[in-house]
Amino acid sequence: MGSIFQTNIADAQAMLGTLLPMEPQVQRAADLLADALLADKKLLACGNGGSAADASHLTTEFVVRFNADRRPYPAISFTTNGGDLTACGNDYSFDEVFARQVRAFGLAGDILFAFTTSGNSENVLRALHAARAQGVVTVAFLGRDGGKSAGIADVEFIVPHKITARIQEAHKLLLHTVCELVEVRLHAAAAAGTQPLT
Repeated sequence: MGSIFQTNIADAQAMLGTLLPMEPQVQRAADLLADALLADKKLLACGNGGSAADASHLTTEFVVRFNADRRPYPAISFTTNGGDLTACGNDYSFDEVFARQVRAFGLAGDILFAFTTSGNSENVLRALHAARAQGVVTVAFLGRDGGKSAGIADVEFIVPHKITARIQEAHKLLLHTVCELVEVRLHAAAAAGTQPLT
């Protein structure tokens, strides 16, 4: 029997192999996000715990940069404003903390990336429904069998694994690939003169 490290490496390698059929979804999510940003729309993101960190990581890649210098793009993680989160959790419920922000900030044509490894996080589920009601495009990063969130988003990634850490590792690779594809589009637009570079 191998060490925990060796077992985790083997498990991760096997898990990553299951992502290959998701290439069309990766391209679709990247196209939708690039289309939104190039049309002066916003990227919104949400998730809980480690998925909250992934949501913030994603938005940072566009407010700052991913690989190369370029202009910043509007991206908001709903996980970072302690005042909004705690007020909503206290005055309404924790189930409403993301949906209320979607209703506050989401406009038709914006795009929401929602992360839940179980697919059953009620606050993420409500955010997806709120986004669709406002004409916000939705991309869901899910795990296991997709849970209650399966079938709701315009694009969904369901990582078929039972271990949260492996699902999060897969989500990270998927979102990094989306970021890379989008950045190619953003740089092409800058080179064509349709977008400022900085």
